[in-house]
Amino acid sequence: RRVLLLGEGNFSFAAALCGARGTQLVATCYESEEEAAGRGGAARSIRRLRDSGAEVVFSVDCAKLKEHFLPGEREFDRIYFNFPHCGRKAGVVKNRELLACFFRSCAEVLAEQGEVHVALCNGQGGTPADQPRREWHNSWQIVAVAAGAGFILSDVHPFKAETVHGYKCTGYRSQDKSFCVEGALNHIFTRSTPPLGLTPVSCETQLGSQKVSFQVPQVLVDKMNRGFLELNSSHPVRTIKEKLSAGLSQAFPLQNISSCLPLLHQGPLHGVCHSSIFWIALSPGEAPSTEETSQGLAKAAWFSHFGQDTDRNVQGGCPIPKQFYLRPSLLPRAQAIMKKGAFSPGTLHVLCGPVFRRCRIAPRSTPVFHEMLAVLAVSRGTEDSCVQMLVDNITTTTSSLCQAVSGVKPSISLQEATSFGTELNDFAAFECQLGEIQHFLCVGTDPDPSGSCVGVIRTAPDELKSSELVVVSASLNLDLLAMLLCGISDWRMLWTSDRRFLQQFPEGELRLFKSFSLYPPSYVHDVSFWVPDRDEFDEVAFHTLARRVSGEMVVSIQLRDSFQQPGTGRRSLCYRVTFQSCDRALGCREAAEMQLRFREEIQQHLGVTLR
Repeated sequence: RRVLLLGEGNFSFAAALCGARGTQLVATCYESEEEAAGRGGAARSIRRLRDSGAEVVFSVDCAKLKEHFLPGEREFDRIYFNFPHCGRKAGVVKNRELLACFFRSCAEVLAEQGEVHVALCNGQGGTPADQPRREWHNSWQIVAVAAGAGFILSDVHPFKAETVHGYKCTGYRSQDKSFCVEGALNHIFTRSTPPLGLTPVSCETQLGSQKVSFQVPQVLVDKMNRGFLELNSSHPVRTIKEKLSAGLSQAFPLQNISSCLPLLHQGPLHGVCHSSIFWIALSPGEAPSTEETSQGLAKAAWFSHFGQDTDRNVQGGCPIPKQFYLRPSLLPRAQAIMKKGAFSPGTLHVLCGPVFRRCRIAPRSTPVFHEMLAVLAVSRGTEDSCVQMLVDNITTTTSSLCQAVSGVKPSISLQEATSFGTELNDFAAFECQLGEIQHFLCVGTDPDPSGSCVGVIRTAPDELKSSELVVVSASLNLDLLAMLLCGISDWRMLWTSDRRFLQQFPEGELRLFKSFSLYPPSYVHDVSFWVPDRDEFDEVAFHTLARRVSGEMVVSIQLRDSFQQPGTGRRSLCYRVTFQSCDRALGCREAAEMQLRFREEIQQHLGVTLR
């Protein structure tokens, strides 16, 4: 591998590394050879480097690396810069500018999988790893500076100068005073995956017997057809699904009916908040026929369940669907199968697939997640025991997985809907809109032992219109389960395109996740506006616009102030928007540009008046 060392003072660090097998060393310094050789011990280290076959280059500017190496010699696997400094009493701002230029220069000469190592004195970096930690404005803000050039902090550990044989820190370029290396830290940066493109994407799907296409909502462009549940997938969501299915198959005859799940549903929604739905317009000229719409997508089952008929327009004497939407649940599909009679009593029918729900921004609020729905028809009077058997099986499997991953037994509880004491998360709140719930299944792990709702249990006595059978169903949020079991704090990490995520789960093995992007910088912006008088402000639409504009780089939106103007009654809202990525580099300038676009979008689409 090719290793580049920058800012060498007396070349003692480079000399300690020279001769390593399989390493081609290039050691450089900013000064001329004459100036550098005058430092104590430098001439001896330079001779040793050259005798070992290393390359020594002088007058190298860390901000212009591309200029010092020929095109065929620019790919370095590692770049080291120990204790960079502008010299004399340069303040934090000048040193931040030095680092910014350095990282931009590194991006031009670093190999795709390469690393940049930067050693800083204790406190300079401004990360929680510094002890004591300086105030942010008084630090070099190294993670934010690196993010501006497309780098993320992937590791940080103590810089142990005493373990580097012969190393002597020389300190400032223009002074003999050496740096204090006690408590110093080595920061290891890697390239971030590039930002997501905002190119519109069309999706083709089956609607009855006809194939139709539609434009995917922008916030879901990178989440369609990811194949997390496919046979060759090692994603933890699939592993958990397979483990749960294996456990259930030991207690019940099991039939998987996840193939050919319709992506689109149609018609009005009764009891479901419309702002929680991803509404879809079919591409022009692709409206299905009456016969095809009557066949499926589970609308007949769902709407007859709620005593509703399909809302239609009439065009040219032929009724056509008024609206389509991405499936928000697998429950309607299961109900449609039951209505058709293609349902074997006593057999546990399992459906799995992604479902789509617009929701507010929060670490565990997912606009798309993988639902696992288990449905069982049992004899009337035995439903309570079957529910208990179903829950016990899910609980045993989940507890076993958690202990295998973290060595800690989770807190798993089944709480009755009438006495549920914990505030409903978005998953549970939407499930309540779909129909009556008997129990909530909650799983708690450190650092949240109180538990988060990951599943709901329903019994539907009249679902099959039978006096002898009762339908029992369990709906599980596999994404939330994966987060809890693998210690993933942010749902966005499950959907990252960065290869380093799946590399932590070889062949589907569940492990505690270790983030490859440490201490990601956050940027806070406020936005205030007058809301239109005619409507109630749609906060879910507000959050969805933030998702779309930022490419899921908004981590938090908080209402800071609500004000009603005396006399006119006009209402003003002020929100604090926090931009932060869990897996990609996000620089200060990029976040500011997102905020400006967000202001434009809410004004255009929500009809607000900016203040």
